[in-house]
Amino acid sequence: MASMGGPSAHGTWGTRFGFLMAAIGSSVGLGNFWRFPYTAGENGGAAFVFIYLLCVAFIGLPILIAELSVGRHAKRSAVGSVRKMAFDAGAPQGWAIAGWVAMAGATMILCFYSVVAGWVSAYVFKMFTGAFVGVEGAEVASRFNDHVSNTGAVIGWHSVFMLVTLAVVSFGVTKGIERVVSVLMPIFFLMLLGLVIYAGVAGDMAAAATYLFAIDLSEVTADTVLAALGQAFFSIGVGGAIMITYGSYLPQSDNLPQSAGIIVGADTMIAIVAGLAIFPFVFAFTALEPDAGPALFFQALPAAFAQMPGGQTVGTAFFALAFIAALTSSISLLQVIVAFGEEHTDFGRVGSAVFFTAIVWLVGVGAAYSGDFFNFLDLISGRILLPLGGLTIALFTGWVVSKALMQKELPHASPAVFAYWRFAIRYPVPIAVALIIVTGLAATFGVELPLVGG
Repeated sequence: MASMGGPSAHGTWGTRFGFLMAAIGSSVGLGNFWRFPYTAGENGGAAFVFIYLLCVAFIGLPILIAELSVGRHAKRSAVGSVRKMAFDAGAPQGWAIAGWVAMAGATMILCFYSVVAGWVSAYVFKMFTGAFVGVEGAEVASRFNDHVSNTGAVIGWHSVFMLVTLAVVSFGVTKGIERVVSVLMPIFFLMLLGLVIYAGVAGDMAAAATYLFAIDLSEVTADTVLAALGQAFFSIGVGGAIMITYGSYLPQSDNLPQSAGIIVGADTMIAIVAGLAIFPFVFAFTALEPDAGPALFFQALPAAFAQMPGGQTVGTAFFALAFIAALTSSISLLQVIVAFGEEHTDFGRVGSAVFFTAIVWLVGVGAAYSGDFFNFLDLISGRILLPLGGLTIALFTGWVVSKALMQKELPHASPAVFAYWRFAIRYPVPIAVALIIVTGLAATFGVELPLVGG
């Protein structure tokens, strides 16, 4: 069999801390701020959290370990890493489709995610300049609708956000991504903690805690399990080639199972703490339902900040926090395709970053113009490409790559931990992710499944 050839790496992480901050930052996105807290509250509170943690342990964590393993083994882009590992395992090169699907999902997400991140960027500026001081709730909602309807403004902020993302990624893994996240993520943690403390003083923390943590078994249904399963999969950031790419810059000495555990633990903790930072304000100062999703960000919270003492400062800090979460996610998404460009073109890092940023920006402009196109990108990436990327990686590492090769890639795993991982990646993970795909497609086409809705 011929040699794979080609470049073997695009750089390495300078420190393990830098890698962990980058990986945690890629997992912590805008969805952590609204999706996890309201999903927990609407599905049984603490009971949902418990089911979610089980799904993380048996679904999300094994896929994360698998993706990091594939990347570190090959030290290439997502497509190149899967192809090389297939080569080394004596498997058909067609398995590279797993990398292609995952990379396509990451690219599609970035195209519309940057538009939403542009909204956040605009609100940092609006809060800082006092645009909402003294504004009533109905007027806040109207101003948000006016903003998203102003296509020129939306494209402008989308452009600003993509330029910031481009600047970070252009400097490379260590001088760009690692250096930035090593500063931003500690700031993020401190600001989030500060907001929780302030929420406990100025908001209704008791109502928020009851909403998030009170056990309501009557709310636990098949839908609850599916919601927890989907949240566990998407929250960690697997299926989109990010962790394969980030894993490619890891040294062989890194303890992958331990690092993966830290990443999923931090992501889960931040999602829960975000709920404690947001819902005290929602319950104390607004009449909006907690499951309002993005409306919490751009309507309820600005209205709440307008009413509370020091609201302008708190609001600025909150949206700056959201901006950091959006940026650390977007640089990981862009890095996925830039790594591919470095490997398969003559553009180099900066050229690849500029080229792919331009493509993402252009598609994002289309999403800014058309809500239907925006929803199409969201639907295809979230319901098809990401789960399919996770499913193919699970099948590849669980059934195609030999047990011996995977043991070699996970030398720090004890026999018990490796046995747990191999069982999970071969059986419950493919079944669960396939269920995510089926239910997602059923919801898309309006098909009623017998286990859903009961």
